[in-house]
Amino acid sequence: MKRQLIAAVGVAAMVIGLAACGSGAEKGGGDSAAPSSLTVWLTVDAQQNWPDLVKSADAQLAAKYPGIKINHEYYSWKDKSPKLDSVLATDQVPDVVEMGNTEMLPYMIKGALAELDTSKFENSGDWLDGLKASATYNGKTYGVPYYSAARVATWRKDVAADAGVADTPKTYPELTADLDRIQAKQGDKFSAWYQPSRDWYTAMSFVYDAGGAIAKQDGGRWKATLESPEAIKGLTAWKDALGKYMHGDLTKDDADRYIVYGLGQSAMIYGAGWEGGSAADPKFDKTGGKLKDNLASFVMPGPSGKSLSSFIGGSDLAVPVKSKARAAASEWIDFLTDAKAQEALIKAGNLPNNKTQLAPLKTDPKVGPSAQSAENNWFVPTAPGWLQVEKANILQNALQDIAQGKKTVEAAVKDMDGQIDAVINNA
Repeated sequence: MKRQLIAAVGVAAMVIGLAACGSGAEKGGGDSAAPSSLTVWLTVDAQQNWPDLVKSADAQLAAKYPGIKINHEYYSWKDKSPKLDSVLATDQVPDVVEMGNTEMLPYMIKGALAELDTSKFENSGDWLDGLKASATYNGKTYGVPYYSAARVATWRKDVAADAGVADTPKTYPELTADLDRIQAKQGDKFSAWYQPSRDWYTAMSFVYDAGGAIAKQDGGRWKATLESPEAIKGLTAWKDALGKYMHGDLTKDDADRYIVYGLGQSAMIYGAGWEGGSAADPKFDKTGGKLKDNLASFVMPGPSGKSLSSFIGGSDLAVPVKSKARAAASEWIDFLTDAKAQEALIKAGNLPNNKTQLAPLKTDPKVGPSAQSAENNWFVPTAPGWLQVEKANILQNALQDIAQGKKTVEAAVKDMDGQIDAVINNA
């Protein structure tokens, strides 16, 4: 089931005109009396895949506030952000809104969301680090992790077997040895690992795997750190892998990776868990149906000896600062994200928002690889100017230059750090 794991960053430009009020308002405030109604905006995922969970949260809130009317509006991801941006400039705001975790930052910066008291949420002390980071700005919490997803490796068992490889690799040396055998067997018009150069999420996973980071906060300001020895080591490993196994278009990003994979000219991809299944859909499988029964997902090993640090995707639930029912909204969110609710979300195919409930899933045959990957996760710097970094394609352009041999890793990271430092602290 395809999920919107990485929301469009263009929302930064749309969050203008928001009334910059109340980000310092009392946590959980906004209710002078028991509210008569609550308006909840969710994506269609909830409507289609776990409607009973939503009804349960409604029932629990209604038990505390008899007679309360709970209104639900459901949106596709592409429709929600423009609608939200338009209503946030008015007094007709929803009380609860689902946000892609990468959508949160500009709204937190602009003061559009209410600060939340983490003690009010059952799993808050155990939230996955990357999800917690997505809802935190300047040490304050403005959202509650709802569910999560992580990246996995997917490869073709038939292609691997044809090269004499029987099992999925457990270590990075095993992975590269297996890919070497596949590449030699298939020839240089085939990509043993189809890895778009502009997919900066994967490149940065190698950076974090090596102990590096995109940027770090020091004394209240952010500083790009891609020139560190650790980051250079990670990017060098990434570059080496692309040079050996990626024989596709080196100007591509990852938007259509599953479609390219469906063409049958590559053995492995590393991306969101849904991508392999989508490639095997008859609409995209151009191999004569070979993908359906020949795909295996596994935890991507990293050069460090651990699983490759995965960018964490998922959704958060937030309360607009203009809500007149902030306390009730906070309670409703807890009902939709507590431990019991997380069990329902797990059954619907998601990963939970917390480490305790994630742990037993690591041995689950269906979601084990995703669960293991989610345990070692990272998130983008929650810096005032981070959205400017993304909009300028600073990482993507430099990574493409590295892949195409236009710049060395050392020259590229110097340029990236300079460009990032120029904007990362500017709201």
